[in-house]
Amino acid sequence: MKKIDRIYNPPRPHWVGDGFHVHTFFPSQEISIKRMSPFLLLDYNAKMRVAPAEKQRGVGVHPHKGFETVTFAFHGKVAHHDSAGHAGVIGEGDVQWMTAGSGVLHKEYYEKEFSKKGGDFQMVQLWVNLPSKDKSANPRYQPLVGDQMKKYILPGEMGTVKVFAGEYKGVKGSANTFSHVQLFVFHLKEGAKEDFEIPETENTSLLLLEGAAEVNGESANMNQLVLFKNEGIKISLQAEEETTVLLMSGTPIDEPIAAYGPFVMNTYTQIDQAFHEFSSGKYGYLED
Repeated sequence: MKKIDRIYNPPRPHWVGDGFHVHTFFPSQEISIKRMSPFLLLDYNAKMRVAPAEKQRGVGVHPHKGFETVTFAFHGKVAHHDSAGHAGVIGEGDVQWMTAGSGVLHKEYYEKEFSKKGGDFQMVQLWVNLPSKDKSANPRYQPLVGDQMKKYILPGEMGTVKVFAGEYKGVKGSANTFSHVQLFVFHLKEGAKEDFEIPETENTSLLLLEGAAEVNGESANMNQLVLFKNEGIKISLQAEEETTVLLMSGTPIDEPIAAYGPFVMNTYTQIDQAFHEFSSGKYGYLED
C-alpha cells in the first residue's frame, strides 16, 4: 500500500476576487511547493450557494507567466477570456487547461446565465509548473469537455474514472502536458471499491469532493485532502456513500522555483523581468 502521510482538513477560506471563496491547501506552512511538485497551488472552492445577481462576479484582468492553470468545474459555470484570444465556458464535469507560458493576461468570472439564476458552485484550480525549457512556450488553451472526456468504467458499472491527464488502466487522458502529470476524477457509487497503482516516485494526493471513503484503510471525508508518502504504489478506495474524488499525481520537476504573485520562474531575476514585460504591455491587452 502507498503510505498516507497525513489527512488535512480544509484551511480557513479566503476570497479570490469577489467570486471564488477558496481553501488553499498548498502552498502552506505545512505543505511546501517542493513537496507537491510539479503542482504549485491547490485552491478549492468547496460547494456553496451562489445568489442570483446581474453582476458577474469573479476575478478581473491579471497576468500569468511560467506555469499552467487547470480549473475543474463540479457545480456552476465559469467564463474565461485571455489576451491570446482564447475564451470559453466550463460547466459541470468540464476542465479548462490554460498554459500561460511566455505570458498572458487572463480573467474569469461566473458565466452570465449562471450568475443571473444562481445555484450551487464548486470548483478546483490547480497551478502546474512548467519545466524551465518550456516557460517561454506560447500561451494556449485546452478545453476538456464533452466528447473529449476519456472514461474508465468500473466493473459492474459501480462508477467511472474520468482521465484528464496521464493514463488509468489503459485509458489515456486528452490533455497535452509538458511534464508527467496524472489527473483523475473518480465517481464511485456507495460500496464501490477500486484499486490502482501510482509510482512511488510521483508526488500524489487526493481531494474528497463529495461523500466519504476509506483510503488505504483510513477514513476520509468530504473536503479533506489525503497526502501520500513516496512509499509504496497501491491505492485502494472504498466508497462509504456516493463519492467523488480528485486524484493529483506527477513526477517532480527538479529545478529551482522562484515564485512571486502570478509569476513562477527559476530565478528572481526572471521574476523581475516578468514584471517588466507585464508593465511594458508585452502580454497584450484585455478589457476588464
